[in-house]
Amino acid sequence: MSFNLKSLLMNVFDPEKGEVVLVACDVPHGTIADSAEWQDRRALAGQWHNAFAELGRERGFDTRPLVTFAATGAHGADLPARATQSGAGVSLDQELDRCTLAAFLTEFSATAALDGFARRKEDFRAASMPGLERRMEQSALAADYREVARRCNILGGLLEGAETLEVRFSTGHECRFDLRFRRAEIDDGFLPRFKKGDRIINLPSGETFIVPYEGEKPGDPSRTAGRLPVEILGEQIVLRVIGNKIVEVEGGAEEAKRMREFLSADPARTNIAEVAFGCNDWAIVTGNVLEDEKAGFHWAYGRSDHLGGTVGVQSFRKPENVVHQDIVYAKGNPIQVAEASVVSIAGRKPVIRDGSYLVF
Repeated sequence: MSFNLKSLLMNVFDPEKGEVVLVACDVPHGTIADSAEWQDRRALAGQWHNAFAELGRERGFDTRPLVTFAATGAHGADLPARATQSGAGVSLDQELDRCTLAAFLTEFSATAALDGFARRKEDFRAASMPGLERRMEQSALAADYREVARRCNILGGLLEGAETLEVRFSTGHECRFDLRFRRAEIDDGFLPRFKKGDRIINLPSGETFIVPYEGEKPGDPSRTAGRLPVEILGEQIVLRVIGNKIVEVEGGAEEAKRMREFLSADPARTNIAEVAFGCNDWAIVTGNVLEDEKAGFHWAYGRSDHLGGTVGVQSFRKPENVVHQDIVYAKGNPIQVAEASVVSIAGRKPVIRDGSYLVF
């Protein structure tokens, strides 16, 4: 299959005459080790930059020189103040301020930080691509995004007015997510200038997501509760949830111990930050979360403010503790969804059964 990057950029962003585009990538430093995949992603950033520049000459928009910055070391962390452009130090915030469209091909997710910038600047949108791999040009990036959008909108309609999402996993564990007071958002792969709603997307795209109610209203605690099974390096652990918080890590082996220590280091990490339905039918499960999460159901813990929740950087004991980590249960994962149903005043609507969608 032939992949045309310029066509993808036109179809996703439709950049207009007079716009300013910024392409950026992070670089390893200190104890943050490099990898072959990360090296290739930096090469991809250069190719994306060149494709934008060529397209800009045709359509009349400007592409700024490629920007690199020191990797944050954590998904969901704020971006550093300084970056490098054309061999000179620059203010990353100023570079973002002068552009209308940004594409970040990174090792560590910049989605939350970019979302914060979009809230401050109206004429700004960005694609965050943490973990992007070249092979995705033949899988999730090559999807028919009209079909992806159709599926996203069906799921968005099902979540409209929902009170709870009830999930039973293939292990038999169950969890009920409290969706009161929340609104679902759609990441369907379309990001034209001045798009209404969320102006930050992932690429590859294809999910409908919502932040569970986090209990911020006085006298009305969150009803999110249950047990969430997680498999890490072949070891299954179970996270017990009460009031939208992970209150216990069940399991006595090494990965359970590590998770227990990780969560206890900062209470904000225990927050249930997202539940979502990935619906890109070209996405394949390989262990890369960026694509895995577009293939099926997932939830996340930690930071949530960039998705419509209340837990942000200030909620953590220190900035380096910030995390937003997705746990995926799509087909191909060791643990899958036996059944997921949306419950609203209109009744109960099954969405997934035995790992497969029932609604499209």
